[in-house]
Amino acid sequence: MSRKISNDDNLSNSQNEENALWSIVGYLLSGLLIWGGIGWGLDNWLGTSYLLLAGLLLGAGSSIYLVWLRFGRD
Repeated sequence: MSRKISNDDNLSNSQNEENALWSIVGYLLSGLLIWGGIGWGLDNWLGTSYLLLAGLLLGAGSSIYLVWLRFGRD
């Protein structure tokens, strides 16, 4: 009986880790897409060529910060 509980715990733990991984990937991709898109739009609107890079860097940095806030402070 305790073996079954142990297997269920391992399965639950594995599922939680997989969900956390997908959350991290989602944070990283959404930050890059949103802030990169804002930078790209501003580049096209203002006629510059550096705001896309600034948006991507801001998106990556803010995404990593959000991942650290949610998962890294345990």
